[in-house]
Amino acid sequence: MFGGKDKANAGSPNPPGAGGGLNSLVKDTHIEGTIRTASDIRIEGTLVGNLDCHAKLIIGASGSVTGEVLCRTAMIEGTFEGKIHVTELLEVRETARVNGQIAYGKLKIDAGATMTGQLSLADAKQPAAALPLAQRNGKAAVIA
Repeated sequence: MFGGKDKANAGSPNPPGAGGGLNSLVKDTHIEGTIRTASDIRIEGTLVGNLDCHAKLIIGASGSVTGEVLCRTAMIEGTFEGKIHVTELLEVRETARVNGQIAYGKLKIDAGATMTGQLSLADAKQPAAALPLAQRNGKAAVIA
């Protein structure tokens, strides 16, 4: 009421207009294919395929992703294998196991995390939306 702040969005994972909400793939759920989303996504289950996320990706401790990922920011606590391009911050937590081609804007690695593969600084001049995912397997699951 006073100050013009929207308290309904306080503490929200997405600011207003960023796609809204948090998508979730729960433990013991397995998806094969392509997921495209404008909102944050948390994976505690298994994704085999491609993910095009214009927001934050969280791979939880029980989560596993194998494939190609393009996102703005990412926090990995579980397992990732494949190719990942994070345009901003990539956080790799102590329980994480990451293997593949890894491109990032900024990188934070906790003690105990395992990273193997090719690391490179992401090209800040090229926006994430302009980067094509290599090969898309199966049908796309569009989540917004």
